[in-house]
Amino acid sequence: MSMSQDPCARPQLLHPDDAVPMLLQQVIPLYETETVPLTEALGRILAEDLCSSIELPPFNNSGMDGYAYRFADLLAKGKLTVIGKSFAGHPYTGEYQAGSCIRIMTGATVPNGYDTVQMQEYAEVNGDQVTLEPCSEQWENVRLRGGEMMVGAKVLTSGTEIRAAEMGIIATIGISHLRVFRRARVAFFSTGDELRPVGSELAPGQIYDSNRYSIKGLLIKAGVEWIDLGVIKDDPEAIRQAFREAAARADMVLTSGGVSVGEADFTKQVLDEEGKITFWKLAMKPGKPFAMGKIGEAIFCGLPGNPVSSMVTFYKLVLPLLRKLQGHNAVTPLQIKAVLTSAIRKKPGRVEYQRGILNHNIDGTLQVSTTGSQDSSQLSSMHLANCFIVLEQQQGNTAAGELVTVEPFNSVLC
Repeated sequence: MSMSQDPCARPQLLHPDDAVPMLLQQVIPLYETETVPLTEALGRILAEDLCSSIELPPFNNSGMDGYAYRFADLLAKGKLTVIGKSFAGHPYTGEYQAGSCIRIMTGATVPNGYDTVQMQEYAEVNGDQVTLEPCSEQWENVRLRGGEMMVGAKVLTSGTEIRAAEMGIIATIGISHLRVFRRARVAFFSTGDELRPVGSELAPGQIYDSNRYSIKGLLIKAGVEWIDLGVIKDDPEAIRQAFREAAARADMVLTSGGVSVGEADFTKQVLDEEGKITFWKLAMKPGKPFAMGKIGEAIFCGLPGNPVSSMVTFYKLVLPLLRKLQGHNAVTPLQIKAVLTSAIRKKPGRVEYQRGILNHNIDGTLQVSTTGSQDSSQLSSMHLANCFIVLEQQQGNTAAGELVTVEPFNSVLC
């Protein structure tokens, strides 16, 4: 195992796990709210606790298609007489009669006086006479009133993301409008004279501006309002004007590239003049160069120019900031162990987020392979991946068959 040091590593570089809490300390949630109809709430962040004004379920109901009866009756008699029906939305309204049963459908009201439901597969029917196999206990197959929640019970808390399940829960307790945090507004642009619009002809030395499309996709999946300011040429005044416009219109300004010390990289120069910028040199690969600070009242985040680096730093560093900004509850990324299928070469010094493909082995165990080349310019490695293989800072080469830490992508990258 080669233990030579990563040439890009430095003792002062910050571990990304330590950087995130420090970055989050600089973010103040928006706290501005708006009321939206439930039909438009998907993906929004709840800005209030929701409590139930009703019991759930609101009445005793059947968990099966079958027959409702009184548990004690079947202990005394072998057959019961069917005296009515209870369907969902059409309950039986008659009185209980000793030795009787009610034909009942799933979700229908269990009438007063009846306390057990036997599924129809255990019934022998002859006219209005039914022979039932006795249930083992009273209230079997009956969903009891208030069994899921009582009046006043807290159903969802502020900071919860409204997904499909939450929409159903909110509808179940009869709420048609709810208060949510407003979406964060993010203005973004790319810098570089070499960048050309997609669909145009390329001259020698030019490339298509792909980063802006990846970033736009990430912002859409993150649930923010985005403002695309396009490609800004390598000119100090053009960059200055772009920063001023972005900061005036958005809660966060996001750029890709231009924060190095190259002769034509004017972004850092303009940032020093227009804002308060902290440059973080992180012990991570890809994505060592990452910048954060303020421009006016807007948060500034500067992503690396390499396509994979920009996506990885957005996912690991910017996304937590956006979540806090929009009122999300804190979420710890899921990390699991999997068997590595082929060897990985790595030099100690930085945490590496190699792009991986996680799946099940034939015996059901989890295994992970890399997507091939891990060069930060090859965006195809993100296209093929469904997880990061997380190799710790002082970890060296890793052999096939070893257990490694894997972080499956969440919905923003999937």
